[in-house]
Amino acid sequence: MNAPYRARLNREPSAFRKAAVPIGSVLIGSMTPLLPIVASAPVLPPFGLMVLICWQLLRPGIWPVWAGVPFGMFDDILSGQPVGSAVLLWSVVLIALDLIEQRYIWRNYWQDWFIAAVALIFALAGGLAINNFLVSDTRLSVLFPQMILAIFTYPLVLRVVARLDHIRLKR
Repeated sequence: MNAPYRARLNREPSAFRKAAVPIGSVLIGSMTPLLPIVASAPVLPPFGLMVLICWQLLRPGIWPVWAGVPFGMFDDILSGQPVGSAVLLWSVVLIALDLIEQRYIWRNYWQDWFIAAVALIFALAGGLAINNFLVSDTRLSVLFPQMILAIFTYPLVLRVVARLDHIRLKR
């Protein structure tokens, strides 16, 4: 048959696109510290982690549990955090999300938002604790604007990830 008349049903999406879109979106999200934003305190949410959480909550099982290691290392290198902090925190978050997925199969949107909020607060507070242990002494209250912004931008990031998932599975 000629190419224009080929059946459009039962075609598989591109294997490259199925793998590259989630990985690329997390890596691009981790590049937000490179934006030229000047602030006296951290205000931008950790978009790389947010995208990783959104993918895991939207498509459970898309990441193996060890995926926090390479993504966290990439984020540590770009964000300036002590190397290994995001590796540890992102791995703990992915393990916790995997355990939640095994325990609570049926969740709604609000529960996912709560789970993501707890994971983001844990990661931000854990990153501050690791930074305080190694480098300086900063109060947790400095991170409150970043935590609030991260919690309230979660629906927007989830919407973007859902659109990327649609593009990823497009035939």
